[in-house]
Amino acid sequence: MSFLIPAAFADTAPAAAAAGPAGTGFEWVFLVGFLVIFYLMIWRPQAKRNKEHKNLLSALQKGDEVVTSAGIAGKVIKVADDFVVVEVAANVELKFQKGAIAATLPKGTLKAI
Repeated sequence: MSFLIPAAFADTAPAAAAAGPAGTGFEWVFLVGFLVIFYLMIWRPQAKRNKEHKNLLSALQKGDEVVTSAGIAGKVIKVADDFVVVEVAANVELKFQKGAIAATLPKGTLKAI
């Protein structure tokens, strides 16, 4: 099979030098379009989720029912600057960093569980 390769290249003539860059506008349109799609599909939704999570953490207060990122559900007993104390059972309190709180639950959810 390798004996066919030199024959294939012997048939072609050397390419002429290009007169100048052609079609450079299309590359810019493609690049800008790609960046817009990247912003709309990745950057913006992530920033929105981060903002919602930050608002959730700043609104935490005693008595809220929460779920942590580990899936532990409980009731907020104490809120400090960086930490939250969550009661997960009778007389069982766990201390979490605020960032570990994934979501708040509607009131009365823990009693239904």
